Amino acid sequence: MPKPTDPPEGAPELDVRGYPPAQRHPVIFATFHALEPGQAFILVNDHDPKPLYYQFAAEHAGRFEWEYLERGPAAWRVRIGKVASGGQPDAPGAGGPGGLP
Repeated sequence: MPKPTDPPEGAPELDVRGYPPAQRHPVIFATFHALEPGQAFILVNDHDPKPLYYQFAAEHAGRFEWEYLERGPAAWRVRIGKVASGGQPDAPGAGGPGGLP
Protein backbone atom coordinates (compact mmCIF):
# COMPACT_ATOMS: atom_id res chain seq x y z
CA MET A 1 0.00 0.00 0.00
CA PRO A 2 1.33 3.49 -0.74
CA LYS A 3 2.53 5.56 2.15
CA PRO A 4 0.59 8.82 2.45
CA THR A 5 2.49 12.03 3.20
CA ASP A 6 1.60 14.36 6.08
CA PRO A 7 0.01 17.66 4.95
CA PRO A 8 -0.44 20.70 7.19
CA GLU A 9 -3.97 19.56 8.19
CA GLY A 10 -2.38 16.76 10.24
CA ALA A 11 -3.96 13.89 8.30
CA PRO A 12 -1.82 11.91 5.86
CA GLU A 13 -2.27 12.84 2.22
CA LEU A 14 -2.85 10.28 -0.52
CA ASP A 15 -2.29 11.73 -4.00
CA VAL A 16 -3.73 9.30 -6.55
CA ARG A 17 -3.19 11.50 -9.61
CA GLY A 18 -0.19 9.41 -10.67
CA TYR A 19 -2.04 6.09 -10.46
CA PRO A 20 -3.76 4.47 -13.44
CA PRO A 21 -7.53 4.95 -13.04
CA ALA A 22 -8.17 1.21 -12.50
CA GLN A 23 -5.86 1.22 -9.46
CA ARG A 24 -7.20 4.34 -7.72
CA HIS A 25 -10.25 2.96 -5.90
CA PRO A 26 -8.44 -0.14 -4.59
CA VAL A 27 -5.61 2.06 -3.24
CA ILE A 28 -8.08 4.49 -1.67
CA PHE A 29 -10.09 1.73 0.01
CA ALA A 30 -6.92 -0.01 1.24
CA THR A 31 -5.88 3.29 2.82
CA PHE A 32 -9.32 3.70 4.41
CA HIS A 33 -9.32 0.13 5.77
CA ALA A 34 -5.90 0.72 7.37
CA LEU A 35 -7.26 3.66 9.41
CA GLU A 36 -8.18 3.33 13.05
CA PRO A 37 -11.57 4.75 14.08
CA GLY A 38 -11.23 8.51 14.47
CA GLN A 39 -8.38 8.76 11.92
CA ALA A 40 -8.58 10.30 8.46
CA PHE A 41 -6.56 10.90 5.32
CA ILE A 42 -6.66 13.58 2.63
CA LEU A 43 -7.40 12.30 -0.87
CA VAL A 44 -5.92 14.34 -3.73
CA ASN A 45 -7.46 13.64 -7.14
CA ASP A 46 -7.53 15.21 -10.60
CA HIS A 47 -11.34 15.20 -10.82
CA ASP A 48 -14.33 15.43 -8.50
CA PRO A 49 -14.44 12.06 -6.69
CA LYS A 50 -18.26 12.12 -6.37
CA PRO A 51 -18.61 8.51 -7.69
CA LEU A 52 -16.17 7.43 -4.96
CA TYR A 53 -18.43 9.10 -2.37
CA TYR A 54 -21.37 7.02 -3.58
CA GLN A 55 -19.27 3.85 -3.42
CA PHE A 56 -18.29 4.70 0.17
CA ALA A 57 -21.97 5.40 0.98
CA ALA A 58 -23.01 2.02 -0.43
CA GLU A 59 -20.24 -0.04 1.14
CA HIS A 60 -19.48 1.86 4.37
CA ALA A 61 -22.71 3.65 5.29
CA GLY A 62 -22.44 5.25 8.72
CA ARG A 63 -18.73 4.47 9.03
CA PHE A 64 -17.03 7.28 7.10
CA GLU A 65 -16.77 11.06 6.97
CA TRP A 66 -16.35 13.06 3.77
CA GLU A 67 -15.31 16.71 3.65
CA TYR A 68 -14.26 18.64 0.56
CA LEU A 69 -11.20 20.80 1.27
CA GLU A 70 -10.57 21.93 -2.33
CA ARG A 71 -12.82 21.65 -5.41
CA GLY A 72 -10.63 21.90 -8.50
CA PRO A 73 -10.10 22.83 -11.19
CA ALA A 74 -6.57 21.36 -11.08
CA ALA A 75 -6.99 19.24 -7.95
CA TRP A 76 -9.70 18.06 -5.61
CA ARG A 77 -8.82 17.44 -1.97
CA VAL A 78 -11.19 15.48 0.25
CA ARG A 79 -10.76 14.54 3.89
CA ILE A 80 -12.00 10.95 4.31
CA GLY A 81 -12.29 9.71 7.88
CA LYS A 82 -13.20 6.49 9.63
CA VAL A 83 -15.87 7.20 12.20
CA ALA A 84 -15.30 6.36 15.82
CA SER A 85 -18.15 4.28 17.23
CA GLY A 86 -21.29 6.24 17.95
CA GLY A 87 -20.61 8.85 15.27
CA GLN A 88 -23.13 10.15 12.76
CA PRO A 89 -21.16 10.55 9.52
CA ASP A 90 -22.10 10.80 5.88
CA ALA A 91 -25.54 12.22 6.70
CA PRO A 92 -27.04 15.04 4.61
CA GLY A 93 -25.12 18.18 5.38
CA ALA A 94 -22.18 16.21 6.78
CA GLY A 95 -19.96 16.96 3.83
CA GLY A 96 -21.34 14.74 1.08
CA PRO A 97 -21.16 16.03 -2.50
CA GLY A 98 -23.51 18.98 -2.69
CA GLY A 99 -24.99 17.99 0.67
CA LEU A 100 -26.46 14.84 -0.87
CA PRO A 101 -26.94 11.78 1.32
